[in-house]
Amino acid sequence: MLVAYATAAGSTRGIADRIADRLREVVGDAAEVVVRPADPELDVRSFDAVVLGSAVHDMAWLPAATHLLRRARVTLGDRPLWCFSVAGVAPRDPVRRLVTDRELQRVERGFPSGLAPRDHRLFGGVVVLRGMPLWGRLFWLALGGRPGDHRDWAAVDRWADGIAAALPTVRRAASPAGDERPAARGTSAVPPAPGR
Repeated sequence: MLVAYATAAGSTRGIADRIADRLREVVGDAAEVVVRPADPELDVRSFDAVVLGSAVHDMAWLPAATHLLRRARVTLGDRPLWCFSVAGVAPRDPVRRLVTDRELQRVERGFPSGLAPRDHRLFGGVVVLRGMPLWGRLFWLALGGRPGDHRDWAAVDRWADGIAAALPTVRRAASPAGDERPAARGTSAVPPAPGR
């Protein structure tokens, strides 16, 4: 399994590493989990499943992740794909949830047509106001935002657990006898984000 990421300042890499660590913990020897930066040389054809994430800037993924996503659409076939985005606003209250729902929709408009990830989740990242344009700082503060680390590690772990449960070979290895139902395509054991 591949966990790939595109990061600007390190938040997304930290989340990708956490997802991979959690997957390794949950699946044990049932699957090998590899973490790599989204790179033009990265070949997704050799993986049975892919988790791909990117930092979000101006409501879009970074070019390296978008490029890999376009290639993955062609080369993955029916193998499972999960996507995650990392932005400054985490969906904790109704106002932020509205903003994050719109952000996810806008990010997904940049995905290749016909792409059907099993899930696309948004996580908060690390917010540094220094160097941000004045309008960006004002918008962030108007939303009640504050600088700092907004990564919700428990939410990341729950999402990774859902991915592990959705992998048929892992489910057979990790589930009690008699519970070997494969996950349906387009579903995840983790409920979708509110409003999604």
